[in-house]
Amino acid sequence: MRFTLQREALLKPLQQAVNVVERRQTMPVLANLLVVVEEDRLSVTGSDLEVEMVAQTRLEQGEPGETTIPARKWFDIVRALPDGCEVTVRQQQDKVVVSAGRSRFTLATLPAQDYPAADQLEVLETVRLPEATLKELIERTAFAMAQQDVRFYLNGLLLDLAPARLRCVATDGHRLALCEAPLEEAAGVQSRRQLIVPRKGVLELQRLLEGGDGDIELEIARSHVRIRRNDVVFTSKLIDGRFPDYEAVIPIGADKLVTVEREALRAGLQRASILTNEKFRGVKIEVRPGLLKITSHNPEQEEAAEEVEAEAAVQDLAVGFNVTYLLDAISALRGEKVVLQLRDGNSSALIREVDSEACRHVVMPMRL
Repeated sequence: MRFTLQREALLKPLQQAVNVVERRQTMPVLANLLVVVEEDRLSVTGSDLEVEMVAQTRLEQGEPGETTIPARKWFDIVRALPDGCEVTVRQQQDKVVVSAGRSRFTLATLPAQDYPAADQLEVLETVRLPEATLKELIERTAFAMAQQDVRFYLNGLLLDLAPARLRCVATDGHRLALCEAPLEEAAGVQSRRQLIVPRKGVLELQRLLEGGDGDIELEIARSHVRIRRNDVVFTSKLIDGRFPDYEAVIPIGADKLVTVEREALRAGLQRASILTNEKFRGVKIEVRPGLLKITSHNPEQEEAAEEVEAEAAVQDLAVGFNVTYLLDAISALRGEKVVLQLRDGNSSALIREVDSEACRHVVMPMRL
């Protein structure tokens, strides 16, 4: 096996594949990247048995072969080489030599046949959609995923596919983020399907998706989801569980509307958060006609008070919230103004954009 590539052309597939590789592995070969050279194509695979990334790039010329190369070391070497240099990788028995200019590195390898083969997926449905759409939906919801919750189905992101739309939903039990986008008939969704992609798979997708005008293919199997783009194939196991009925969490009858400048509210919450209790991060939101007041205090008897102009016809309503959850929700919205829909002092807040319900965020109240 032998190939030569410009540093930048080699760095991109390495970067995509190396992120999947865990530093601690159950199998030594999983600390390596599987490298396959065909006539005009280099394929680099990283896997942790849950998530697999296959990144590809074209070669001008190469000697076919396959091996596995230590992932982190190879990536660090290529990243440290000077811009624009030509990198040659060639196999010598059970080693590979990486050379560029006057630099030369010899790395130990493990046999390619020891690398776990990807599961053959029985694809139930293939959906075609714009890459930019999936990227935006994930970015606007992924922050609400749980981390290491015993309710394992919350440690991921729900992809709720229906014939005319795609929704991404995440919740950790204290807040919920939902964002949806319409799908064209050509997308090919035949029936409603709900897939829970695990947290690591979602984080890798966030790194991978670039937006732009191109489309991607979503292949749905019984226990996996696979995403194909011209230069990369990403596969993730799905969480086998039932996602909660998220539509039941969206508050009904939250008829007290407060419209406020998004940036003014975000800045006020940010300042008030400085003096919150470090453990509970609580702020009190008080609403009266034309005004939204944010107050916080901490065990040292310190206090912060911020007033923000608001369009509201609400008489003296006060609710406590976790300020981090409010800031995350507001940061995920677009547009100059946001709407807070409230019912009473013990109910959740629904936060959305003024002229759209495509993205909705629910934040549970907290006692202060």
